[in-house]
Amino acid sequence: MYLVVILPIILLGVYLYNWSYTNASEEISRNSLAQLSSYLEGLNREIEWLEIQQFDILQESELHKIAVTWGMMDSAEKRSSVNYLLHRLTSIKNSSPYIKDIYVHIHSIGKTISASNAVRSLDQQRYDAIRSIGERSGARLMRQGDSLQLTASKFGGNNVEDPLYLVEIELDNDKLKDSLKPLSVYPGSGSILIAREAGFTLSSNGTPPELLEDFIKAAKGLDDSTILLDIGRREYHFNIANSDKLALSLVSYLPEGTVKRPLIKFNLWAWVFAVTSVFAIIVYAYSTYRYVHRPLLSLVQSFRRMEGGTLDIPIQHEQKDEFGYLYDRFNQMLVKLQTLIDQDFKQKLMMQKAELKQLQSQIKPHFLYNSFFILNSLAKTGDTDRIELFTIMLGEYYRFIARNGEDHATLSEEIKHARMYTEIQQLRFSRRIRVQFDELPVDMQRIKVPRLIVQPLIENAYEHSLESMPNEGFLRVTFERTGSECVIKVEDNGNSIDDAGLEALQHRVTGPAESHEMTGIINIHRRILLTYGEGSGLFLSRSSLGGLQAAIRIKIREENGDVQTANR
Repeated sequence: MYLVVILPIILLGVYLYNWSYTNASEEISRNSLAQLSSYLEGLNREIEWLEIQQFDILQESELHKIAVTWGMMDSAEKRSSVNYLLHRLTSIKNSSPYIKDIYVHIHSIGKTISASNAVRSLDQQRYDAIRSIGERSGARLMRQGDSLQLTASKFGGNNVEDPLYLVEIELDNDKLKDSLKPLSVYPGSGSILIAREAGFTLSSNGTPPELLEDFIKAAKGLDDSTILLDIGRREYHFNIANSDKLALSLVSYLPEGTVKRPLIKFNLWAWVFAVTSVFAIIVYAYSTYRYVHRPLLSLVQSFRRMEGGTLDIPIQHEQKDEFGYLYDRFNQMLVKLQTLIDQDFKQKLMMQKAELKQLQSQIKPHFLYNSFFILNSLAKTGDTDRIELFTIMLGEYYRFIARNGEDHATLSEEIKHARMYTEIQQLRFSRRIRVQFDELPVDMQRIKVPRLIVQPLIENAYEHSLESMPNEGFLRVTFERTGSECVIKVEDNGNSIDDAGLEALQHRVTGPAESHEMTGIINIHRRILLTYGEGSGLFLSRSSLGGLQAAIRIKIREENGDVQTANR
């Protein structure tokens, strides 16, 4: 039975070894050929772009002007034309990382202009070499020295004569080498760029010179895209991609040992696997399923039912092991959760709602008391126009309070109400108190807020600071929206409060609720906290105007496109 079990595994291991090696070689070759073809396509697009730029230079009117009328131009015109041409050459050079330099050889004036060296005497040797190569070669890329060039000529009326000028783009060998590096992703691998007609080769860093020479000799006459060659007592996989448009070949090589390296110890581990894993897997899988997986699955399913709100289905079990202990504790937890929900959570929720109703009912008549004092003052002065205006505004003011029994309103309605209060007060204090009331941002207008949270803060500023100021008072109401938080700031330049008094006031506001009646800013903080939860409320600080700043912070969330209250 041992041989019956192990022998197929060993045979399977041998088969998997050969299959893995073949599959890895083919996969590497496919990936390499795809990379090489993609590289050549990208290089061809880059060369086409350079040729377009080269053609644009040939058609440049300033260049033609320099070549034909140089002797008739004064110094200023020469300098202007040359500077313009240098600017064009520099712009083209900076547009491609493959450009090392751009030369314009103007034979008629004996000058060579380049993006890197500006203006110098005509490089006659370079000029003659380009003419010679161009006449006997129709390739797009030509070799000049140790680099590849793109050249184009502009002739006058007679093509037999020397061209008016030559435009030469020299490619940067270092940039080409850098572009070949991503093709060499495996240890010992590399890539070679070969310009067949130009007799030019460029290899990535680390390529042995003898490997390049041996490959060129061995690959002559071969048309395969993937070949295996023995070079220097080592076998190499070569993948070859060709570009007929550029007359270029791109070759990647990879030592065969790199392909086999992950499989060297495969046979040994296959034997170890055959001896130990079959028995261990069977025993361990069975015991794990019976003693761990199945009990744990039952516990997980029970937790999911509990998350869905089902708290009346305990786990039925008979085991006395560790899972039996967990099952008992889980069942006890279900019972306790039901008790807490029924006796504690629901009771606290009802208490919070009752407290919220009670707090809101306290603040509604507050403004009424002060309104009669304002009306009394206006009546004493006999200002009937202001009394009429005041009563209209007061009616609009109380329409907001008495129109329905809703506990919340949109922030736009609340701010409109607070602005109405401010305009009422301006009837009294327009000469002594200035008001800056910013417009409410559009993205804050639909937020639901408890009613009467902004107006009492403005009323507090008037009553405790601005009315008693000997100098001109200033009230400012601003709005901010940062992420998931909205802030409403009410600040004044009234009598400053010391640090100890400010800290004591903030403690009264944010401290625990007391049994006595709460009014004013404590009332506002409590209602916001009950409505929006932790992080929200009323926060006091010293204003940059010199007085007190009261900031209402509201934590919000976005849901179905509308802004809703959080932790309601």
